[in-house]
Amino acid sequence: MFSLSPSILSADFSKLGEEVKNLQMSGADLLHIDVMDGNFVPNITFGAPIIKAIRPCTSLFFDVHLMISSPEKYIDDFIKAGADMITIHLESTDNVVDIIHKLKLNGVKAGLSVKPNTPISEVYKYLPLLDVVLIMTVEPGFGGQKYIEQVNYKIAKLRCEIDSNNFDTQIEIDGGVTLDNINNAVKLGSNIIVAGSSVFANGKLAENISALKKEGNRN
Repeated sequence: MFSLSPSILSADFSKLGEEVKNLQMSGADLLHIDVMDGNFVPNITFGAPIIKAIRPCTSLFFDVHLMISSPEKYIDDFIKAGADMITIHLESTDNVVDIIHKLKLNGVKAGLSVKPNTPISEVYKYLPLLDVVLIMTVEPGFGGQKYIEQVNYKIAKLRCEIDSNNFDTQIEIDGGVTLDNINNAVKLGSNIIVAGSSVFANGKLAENISALKKEGNRN
């Protein structure tokens, strides 16, 4: 079994609160919130005030993904906004351990993400501290990209490392997930699947979420 974390990057921002409520009613397990600063990645989305604004709209677990430079400067803001888990990028800071400790002290789960070209072995030393490792299966910055199949070996390699050391760390993947590749990603060892375009296609949230879960759990 895996958890599905729809990305609101693909939502209609003009009615974001309503979209969030609909995701919960349609069977989402978590809510993936992509924060981009136009610096670390070539796109700008939204910040802590938007997260705070939609927090009362749902009881879903807020899976906040910070694609920003120097995340240590803003961690407090996202904690206060209502994030349940905050994932930072290994490539974005030299203060990974300090940030993880701050999150833990505030009762927030800690995640660490890597871009497609970053060796997965670079996260190994942090695994005892982490709740999640987020493997990007597209280049971060924009939704609607095609899944990079070559990244699959990183999922399998990380799953082996986690299991062989009896760590509790979960594996999350983000980018280009469709009905055609979700089952393989789960079989390789992914626990949390982020999907944006595939969830919001044609506005059929419940139908799309149901189909993704069914296909992902297929033996």
